[in-house]
Amino acid sequence: MLLTHSKFRDFTPKSICDTTKSAEVLLCLSCDSRSQVEDLVAKTVAAGSSIYANPKDYGFMYQHSFADPDGHQWELIHMSAMPPQK
Repeated sequence: MLLTHSKFRDFTPKSICDTTKSAEVLLCLSCDSRSQVEDLVAKTVAAGSSIYANPKDYGFMYQHSFADPDGHQWELIHMSAMPPQK
């Protein structure tokens, strides 16, 4: 659930973290394909997010990162099926 700061305050007595100075969370979501990773990152950028790390291709896993307008860090990944180990 994405909330405005004023609505979020209804759920907690704690102060909201200043994400320009501290990392509050790192959220990671799995995608069905590499192209879905890129498509979702492009949509988030169009909606106001920013890229904070270049995409990484580990062979078996593709990862791309962005920060939402509040500064929360997101990782989108696609993992390929691993070949059987001998």
